[in-house]
Amino acid sequence: MKFSSYQKFVIALLAFLQFTIILDFMILSPLGALLMPALKITASQFGTVVSAYAISAAVSSMLTAGFADRFDRKKLLLFFYCGFILGTLFCALAPNYTLLLTARIVTGIFGGVIGSISFAIMTDIFPLEQRGRVMGFMQTAFAASQVLGLPIGLYLSNLWGWHAPFLMIVAVSVIAGVFIWRYLQPLTGHLALQVDKKASLHLWHTLTDRQYTLPFLATALLSIGGFMIMPFASAFTVNNLGISMEKLPAIYMITGLASILIGPLIGKASDSYGGMKVFFFGTLVSSVMVMIYTHLGATPLWLVIAVNVAMFVGIFSRMIPSQTLMSAIPSPANRGSFMSVSSSLQQLAGGLGAIIAGAIVVQESSGMIRHFEVIGYIMVTLGLLILGMMFFINRAVENLKSSRKESL
Repeated sequence: MKFSSYQKFVIALLAFLQFTIILDFMILSPLGALLMPALKITASQFGTVVSAYAISAAVSSMLTAGFADRFDRKKLLLFFYCGFILGTLFCALAPNYTLLLTARIVTGIFGGVIGSISFAIMTDIFPLEQRGRVMGFMQTAFAASQVLGLPIGLYLSNLWGWHAPFLMIVAVSVIAGVFIWRYLQPLTGHLALQVDKKASLHLWHTLTDRQYTLPFLATALLSIGGFMIMPFASAFTVNNLGISMEKLPAIYMITGLASILIGPLIGKASDSYGGMKVFFFGTLVSSVMVMIYTHLGATPLWLVIAVNVAMFVGIFSRMIPSQTLMSAIPSPANRGSFMSVSSSLQQLAGGLGAIIAGAIVVQESSGMIRHFEVIGYIMVTLGLLILGMMFFINRAVENLKSSRKESL
């Protein structure tokens, strides 16, 4: 199925929105070296500022789930995206720790919901047979933020200070907001299907719907695994693999460029061969590569890059088909609520994964990371468990497709 010109516009718009949201979330960590002395804050306070976004985003996504299906999705997207832009602007203008913390909370409240709204819009506009490719393009936003956004943001911060990257995000986000306002068509088809009069009741029905339990659990476990390895990857690469700090950007750059190419190809494969087959392939590849990566010692740069690229092939081969399959589970009347709850669970589970990993690994005085292989064992175990869950989710999707065809 070929994309229409309007569908191509929507794909580009949603991918760019994801790019701005992810970049805003990621940009703060590398700015720590500039921001902490500038605002005279401690490492503990900086950690609080970083985590404030994720926590507020998780709470906001859960609270939004009750009324996510009660408005035109275009208007809902515009409202939260405007709030995200204002929150990012407040970050750029914050003169002290308290106001910066407040600004990050505001940004998380609005920015944390945009991803779920975007996925609901994607599900409304694109049939299941096209969603793998759409998801593949949307996932390239992460790689693009890593390859393009972070280097540009850091370059601007070196020129004009830590405020500059936030102002850059505001500028490009305003342009995206104008395109949403002018060219995105209203999405109101789900409004006629609403039966719950109260937002709290709509949220309760979403949380207690048995057909959503397994997808919610699988979504949470997928996030736990990913966030267990990410926080310590750079320290492990430098101290255990023997790669200098100066060469880290090369690893991220090449891995990001490869991911930009990999995402659309995996999305196309998911549509062509079926999400379950691609997910099985991704589980196999990621399990093997995670075990190899977490057991590495001193390693040449080219091999570290090759392992990282192969790991991303496995990660994307799980992420894209799993999200595609789960997008078919909720009915049109509950898509916004379902996506909001899923987004909240991703944020909470990601934080839990980082906490678990922090309790497992130990950094010696020499800088070496110990017990990193334990994280690898846990991730592989979780991967096999999720694979079993995806078998039942895929079967549920097939049953839903059959029942919808019969109703037609």
